[in-house]
Amino acid sequence: MARSPQDVTQKELAVLQVLWDQGPATIRQITDLLYPDGGAAHYATVQKLLDRLEGKGFVRRDRTPPAHAFAAAVGRDALIGRRLQAMAEQLCGGSLTPLLTHLVKARRLSARERQDLRELIDELDKKNKAKGDRR
Repeated sequence: MARSPQDVTQKELAVLQVLWDQGPATIRQITDLLYPDGGAAHYATVQKLLDRLEGKGFVRRDRTPPAHAFAAAVGRDALIGRRLQAMAEQLCGGSLTPLLTHLVKARRLSARERQDLRELIDELDKKNKAKGDRR
């Protein structure tokens, strides 16, 4: 199955993880984190991945000398949302319910996680009630 043009490969995702975790970084800094014993080939790989991510709109480049710095242009939560919505479209006819139900049942949730889910549902119910949504 072909990826949509705005999908992120596993290697691109590894670069984004570094940017989300570390903040803006140069190609050298990213390369050193992803490939601690890497050389010129790994540097070129990271450079190419950053070029692709920039082209897709997932990273921004600061061209201020001495070295270009890259920062994530899309947050982790936004990418999670895109991927989950795409998965729901592919597998569940667009409904998130079967996907979310499976995720919750597939792993034992802690008391804190269950409480967080209850609070989220309550918050969403309040917002929908305020808007007059009767779904």
